[in-house]
Amino acid sequence: MATRLYIFDADGTLRTTTVAGQPCPHAPEEWRLLPDVRARLAELPPDARLGVASNQDHVGYGHLDEHRARELLRAMVVAATGRRLPDGALELCPHVREVPCACRKPGAAMLERLLAFYDVPAAEALFVGDAECDRAAAARAGIPFAWAHAFFGRPTGS
Repeated sequence: MATRLYIFDADGTLRTTTVAGQPCPHAPEEWRLLPDVRARLAELPPDARLGVASNQDHVGYGHLDEHRARELLRAMVVAATGRRLPDGALELCPHVREVPCACRKPGAAMLERLLAFYDVPAAEALFVGDAECDRAAAARAGIPFAWAHAFFGRPTGS
């Protein structure tokens, strides 16, 4: 089956933080796109649907609010694709790591909400991520998975 929906993790997959030791940006000047993101996403079919599923526990810890986290994800997508995605295409888990929740990857809730938002079956989606929790979330949702380094043609570990 053809892939109709591409879902991406954010940090370590599409962007990196420019603040040492900080896993996600707290402000607009604290991130940059990873190499080859813009060029690779330009190769996707023009009718491809895009989504983001990102653990953002720094919201729960109070380092930034959910609105700012969403704005940073939205800016990342615009920088990567030139497109502004609808709100329903940006999923984030704002919960702290110490509190179990259904949405935090490796849970599948964010991915399942994206499938429902776009009304696309799991077999016609692809989740691209850089961490084991991304792969596990894709497996739980029944979505095919690609490692970010392979999808973007990066050396392993970058």
